Amino acid sequence: MRAVVLGGGGLTGRASVRALAQGSVFDSVVAADLSSELAHAAAAAAGPRASAVALDVRDPSALARVLQGAGVVVNAVQYGFNLTVMDAALAARVPYLDFGGLFHMTRRQLARDAEFREAGVLAIPGLGQVPGISNVLALEAASDLDRVASLVLRDGWRDLTVGGPEISFTWSPSTFLDEMVLPAIVFEAGEYREYPPMSGAEEFDFGPPVGRTRVYRTLHSEPATLPASLAEKGLRHCEWKEGGPGIEVLRTMALLGLASEVALDVGGRPVVPREFTLALLRREKLLGVPEGVRVNDWEVLDIELRGTRAGEEIVRHAVARFPPRPDWHLTATEYAVGIAGAIGAEMIGRGQVQESGVLPPERCVPARPFRDELARWGIESAIVPPEPPLRARPTQEAR
Repeated sequence: MRAVVLGGGGLTGRASVRALAQGSVFDSVVAADLSSELAHAAAAAAGPRASAVALDVRDPSALARVLQGAGVVVNAVQYGFNLTVMDAALAARVPYLDFGGLFHMTRRQLARDAEFREAGVLAIPGLGQVPGISNVLALEAASDLDRVASLVLRDGWRDLTVGGPEISFTWSPSTFLDEMVLPAIVFEAGEYREYPPMSGAEEFDFGPPVGRTRVYRTLHSEPATLPASLAEKGLRHCEWKEGGPGIEVLRTMALLGLASEVALDVGGRPVVPREFTLALLRREKLLGVPEGVRVNDWEVLDIELRGTRAGEEIVRHAVARFPPRPDWHLTATEYAVGIAGAIGAEMIGRGQVQESGVLPPERCVPARPFRDELARWGIESAIVPPEPPLRARPTQEAR
């Protein structure tokens, strides 16, 4: 059985390629990327079961050829292409998953549910780190509660890397910039409301190694699905907040107009600010961590649930801690996103996820086996109470 990772040479896709090539579910793994160089580098790092192909997902015939006969497709390309890849997966009858769509794209994907169910094909939007792990963990933490009134997801990060750049992007900079300029959407009093991006600032203690961090509301995918998934438990409030080193710089970039997709005249030539920004980041080698630098950054997700259990009010936290993978030269985000996607792909390949339709991860991914696999890859999670709090552990090394 063959797995295909689109964007397999990118910041997160290369982690999926490597993990899938080390697993026992798929005989072969294809790293497909717009950049032939990046695709071949990812395949070479993954080992003999991985191969590389140059692919532009905007080419329908080429995409169809790569997907033909595959057991699963992991979509790690920019989220604006999610529907394009979903269409190809549906036509090829290949199970599909991606790493998220910033609320609006996720809602558009969910609207395709009937079409996929009729065809007997599964598509899981947002099965990465956040969204993904966040969704599955939130629903498990709510499973024994009679009622869930409020769900607040907070994500913080800290970079302890020595000798690294002052700023680098470990996730798509285009997606980050969208989060800085698009209104944050909060499920509040049972309905969706818009708030300014980077509003609702608060200080939150994530515990070691991240510690106290200022977090802000940004547009994210979890509020697009969790209110419906927890509707029977009476959820009335759901929001996402995030923060860490570099987020204020991103906001400044957005305020300066560097995220704009409207061309302006520069010396008689049209220049699109966002295209210029992305080209500049590539030139300055600010995508990922430079070679020769041993990465040591950490990310912590804290999910706060307020509700009732056995008639008594309860406040519960579910926590996940994401380590870097320095021996793979991957930051915490790159590693966690790619590993979560690989675990999801393997669960589909094993038949542990057999549903059809377009389903968010919390509706189709079995939580306990998923968390057990995360732990095997060094990604810890806990529900507090009744589970004990996490303790900081050393960075994961080669197994």
